[in-house]
Amino acid sequence: MSLIQIENVSKVYQTGEVSVTALNSLSVTIEQSAFVSFIGPSGSGKSTLLNLIGSLDKPTEGKVIVNGVEIATLNRTQSAAFRGSTIGFVFQNFNMIPVLTVYENVEYPLLMLRHIAINERRDRIFTLLDKVGMLDQKNKYPNQISGGQKQRVAVARALVTNPKIVLADEPTANLDHKTAFKVISIMHEMQKEFGTTFIFSTHDPKIVDEAEIIYTLEDGAIVNQEIKTKN
Repeated sequence: MSLIQIENVSKVYQTGEVSVTALNSLSVTIEQSAFVSFIGPSGSGKSTLLNLIGSLDKPTEGKVIVNGVEIATLNRTQSAAFRGSTIGFVFQNFNMIPVLTVYENVEYPLLMLRHIAINERRDRIFTLLDKVGMLDQKNKYPNQISGGQKQRVAVARALVTNPKIVLADEPTANLDHKTAFKVISIMHEMQKEFGTTFIFSTHDPKIVDEAEIIYTLEDGAIVNQEIKTKN
């Protein structure tokens, strides 16, 4: 079974008497350890698709099956537990908690997983902060580090629970070219080392260039697929 199976999925948002179709009978499968980019104009359905995969929303029609779990069958508590054990998130605005240090921001998702001992938490955090080049900044607060450094911390935070999937919604939108490329390189290293599947919603050609599979969305449907040959 594929890691992610999306079968004839539609998502319709209703505002009063107005219906907006964000996804229209979309089907796609994604395998473990993929590096996938969904591209397309604003409003094409990219963020909606990531929200469905991440169990932040449910389809109006069709099935979204992630790691063997059908998203529509989960209640709110089950969805939260599923996200905590399976999904990591990286956002364009970093979403760091300002009153927590770099170390504490990365630790935060682990506090939701009560079975992880303190020593293991510490080892995971130190290992990932070292890999993203932020170990020496571990005691600083978000307002004391740059945007690129915040995004590196966000990558470490997304990976600290050992998720099978990391969803990244425009993760380089607020970064300069050099910093964006460094963040993408870090993600590639994590993909190769941990077998993590990375799924991007993006307009950024730097991410598109690095992606192994590129899906183009228009009006909630996939209109093109490009698979690159691995070196």
